[in-house]
Amino acid sequence: MSAASTIARLRRRYILEGLKPSEWIASVIDGLDDYRHGNVWIYRVPPAELMARARELEQRRTADALPPLYGIPFAVKDNIDVAGIPTSAACPDFAYVPTANAVVVDKLLAAGAIMVGKTNMDQFATGLVGTRSPHGACENPFDAAYIAGGSSSGSAVAVAAGLVSFSLGTDTAGSGRIPAAFNNLVGLKPSPGAISTRGVVPACRSLDCVSIFTLTCEDAEAVFQVARGFDRDDIYSRALPDDAAAAPPAPFRFGIPADRELEFFGDPDAPRLYEQALRRLEGLGGQRVVLDFGAFREAAALLYDGPWVAERSAALRAFERRRGSSMLPVIRTILARAHDYSAADLFDGIYRLQALRRTVGELMAGVDFCVTPTAPTIYTIRQVTEAPLVLNKQLGYYTHCVNLLDLCAVAVPAGFDRNGLPFGISLLAPWAADRRLLAAASRYHQALGGCIGAGMEPLPAVSDRATDERAAPSAYSSEIDLAVVGAHLSGQPLNHQLTGLGARLQRVCRTAQCYRLYALGASAPAKPGMVLSRAGGRMIEVEVWRLAAKAFGQLVATVAAPLTIGNVLLEDGTTTKGFLCESYAVDCAVEITGWGGWRAYLDSSSKAPP
Repeated sequence: MSAASTIARLRRRYILEGLKPSEWIASVIDGLDDYRHGNVWIYRVPPAELMARARELEQRRTADALPPLYGIPFAVKDNIDVAGIPTSAACPDFAYVPTANAVVVDKLLAAGAIMVGKTNMDQFATGLVGTRSPHGACENPFDAAYIAGGSSSGSAVAVAAGLVSFSLGTDTAGSGRIPAAFNNLVGLKPSPGAISTRGVVPACRSLDCVSIFTLTCEDAEAVFQVARGFDRDDIYSRALPDDAAAAPPAPFRFGIPADRELEFFGDPDAPRLYEQALRRLEGLGGQRVVLDFGAFREAAALLYDGPWVAERSAALRAFERRRGSSMLPVIRTILARAHDYSAADLFDGIYRLQALRRTVGELMAGVDFCVTPTAPTIYTIRQVTEAPLVLNKQLGYYTHCVNLLDLCAVAVPAGFDRNGLPFGISLLAPWAADRRLLAAASRYHQALGGCIGAGMEPLPAVSDRATDERAAPSAYSSEIDLAVVGAHLSGQPLNHQLTGLGARLQRVCRTAQCYRLYALGASAPAKPGMVLSRAGGRMIEVEVWRLAAKAFGQLVATVAAPLTIGNVLLEDGTTTKGFLCESYAVDCAVEITGWGGWRAYLDSSSKAPP
């Protein structure tokens, strides 16, 4: 099993250590070759193509600009198109070779990510178990006798086993959350429409979401910020409003089901682990609020015991007529239920769902988010094989309702049962609350601690960025953060340029330990220059100011050489725009790195290095 690497950690290695993508991809290839069990892959990109992609990224790299997912390996569920690679949805007779990438894949590749392969799944994304595949059941990396969850089974195992840093799944009924719970991962099920589904084989097209598997909440946000965005050619795409990503303040309120509405199907450990998770949230300043989850459960019943099952059949109608016999029997059995419902039944269901959405909206207005178990229990592969429909339905007890109710959700680890198998909880919130939900989930995950994925790597510590607005703003944000290091600091001669544009001071902090600071000669007013240095660098004090995107552009237009605006890595691992200096200008400048900042240098009476 490979050593797991988070996106944030790998990005720091690229920036600080000079690691090359080709060097990392070589180790990824070794890990893929070593991990020969578990039925993870349907298709793997040949090693030569992976290395070519890595070297292409190296040639395009510039000193002051690193794409957000530069050199990050990822996997794609086999119902999502990748140009030139077969899309089969785990049904070989259905396979076709797309000529274009799915929109979400295009975005990730443009951000520098490296696609490693297509992953195993429950056929046509119909299942929560990971066993409904002609390529074999996907095995849980914690115990091969147990299911990995589905339908995005291979995508989850690829991340848990450390084969890739993140992966794409899909989620209609829980397929992006159940596997996260069973593999000790974070699983983001975004707001419906937040990520384009153009280029995804439909399951229930009106409900389908592209999901994201990662080792940490911070990584999930990093991928989400690249993947999200309105797509006018996707009829279900919706533009998310700007979200400041601030987690609920303490005290916050979280909704939970009443005890009578909890169901664990005889699992002896899940109730205890769920209660421990609730107490951990209370320790963070949360107040539990018991809600009537009847409307949630009624909405869930509409998915498979209501007319929405006909939407699954509609998506595959043409193929079912031509080659239906090539589908797995359990998939044919599920799709056959579509014939039990009429158009009138569908309209009755739509009307009832609209009423349930209103009820749930009123309930959730009184809390910051809701918390449920992600899955009530976990089963062995043998158990699922013997009772495929009943046990699959039980696994979706808490997940089936979420897309129908137009909610976003984050599955997050919550400990291990007595057999060493992961348990997880899910945080639910109304549409468009994705980033705030991730921030809240991050606070919880940090409080839990422990290891990430199926390896022994500890959860990386992060700053308290989940409780404020420290996350780097997205490309879709109307505001931009800027780190200033010299004459634009508070009280310094050029600070008025910021305040005059309406900029607001966010925080005082330090850079990562990879910068050197110089006093530039013959400049008026006096100012420093900060340069990236992998040798001899240290943390430099900066102020982070936030200003409107238009104002940011106005400020950048005034920046004169040798100063420039680039990407600055901060001590908490986040990246923000900031003042840097062209390297030629420091050749004859006085180095003042030892003072740790411009203000300390100015305040020094001796001007001798400390």
